[in-house]
Amino acid sequence: MREVVIAGIGQIPVGEHWELSLRTLAARAISAARKDANNLRPDQGALRPDALYIGNLLASVLSHQANLGALVAGNSGLEGIEAYTVEAGEASGAGAMHAGYLAVASGLVDTALVLGVEKYTDMVGPETEAAVSQVMDTDYEGMQGLTPYGLAGLVARRYFYETGAPRSALMPFALIAHENGAGNPNAMYRKAIKPAVYESAEALADPLNMYDLAPYADGAAAVLLTTPEKLSAEERQRAVRVTGSGVSIDTLALHDRPEPLAFEAVRRAVDTACQQAGVLPGEMNLFETWDSASIYALISLEAVGLAPRGEGWKPAQAGEFGLHGRMPILTLGGNKARGFPIGAAGVYQIVEAAIQLRGEAGPNQVPGARRALTLALGGPASTAIAHVLER
Repeated sequence: MREVVIAGIGQIPVGEHWELSLRTLAARAISAARKDANNLRPDQGALRPDALYIGNLLASVLSHQANLGALVAGNSGLEGIEAYTVEAGEASGAGAMHAGYLAVASGLVDTALVLGVEKYTDMVGPETEAAVSQVMDTDYEGMQGLTPYGLAGLVARRYFYETGAPRSALMPFALIAHENGAGNPNAMYRKAIKPAVYESAEALADPLNMYDLAPYADGAAAVLLTTPEKLSAEERQRAVRVTGSGVSIDTLALHDRPEPLAFEAVRRAVDTACQQAGVLPGEMNLFETWDSASIYALISLEAVGLAPRGEGWKPAQAGEFGLHGRMPILTLGGNKARGFPIGAAGVYQIVEAAIQLRGEAGPNQVPGARRALTLALGGPASTAIAHVLER
């Protein structure tokens, strides 16, 4: 396996981009990533990708557009390359990253472009919630009227029942996300919230309130992957290494699992990525965990051994997961404050981790960050995809 590095990153602000099309969102992120990769080589020519892997969940339903490989590559001046879409529920962007990593590491591709893109606002009304609900078991969950956030509410209720944790157990994750989102210029919500605001918020999927659930949004983010040999000595100093990539699945329907709160796919995916990198989860400088719902961030921390089973809320309340804590999480706002561009969110995580490792996170910079773990989930950890990045 060859060494793989991130040579360029690009993103657009997450939000409701009513005026922009799917292809325009994608083109802007790709252009930003390629420009970032080439800013140190103005006289050497641009790094042209041999392949494009696109993470997307909803385009065929909400935008009535499939075959994104041809659409995006052609619209971005990349005709003739290998290009196709990777779908893994909400973890589709991370799945595209895994595909790009494998392509370059195997030697079949020298330079790969990974894109996550989602245009949620191409449709409005109940059809959008129905589209997202396709990530669940349609026969046994979706057809009964359950939604992803409704399912997260059931998971939270089960967690409180089994552990005896107080309702305030989830509050630190919302506070951390919004505090960190305030320092992210690409975040949808850039304002910290106080405990009293969280506690007074309306319940949306009881016991989860509006600050426990990430807002669906539009977005696009991209990373350019290659090998160190393709870069100059100066460029290698700035590049971020991808040293581990792991994927695991669990049952699609939550009710089919013997331990619904175990999140075994998370444990296996992180173990695989960390074993490849030769490190342990506790040796990371930051963890971009998954907070489409705050309960998933909590259980994921427990699943990878960064907090005791059933007690992950205690170190969270003690401040251990803040920017200057033992293990900073959601360092640029996570899905909750950055916004949740669904199938693109996994690539945003990679971009944000790379920004930290480059030392370019501004007020959100984790001091001395040299190693990062990212985790994306499809459904309630039905799919889990983890990556280890190192400076």
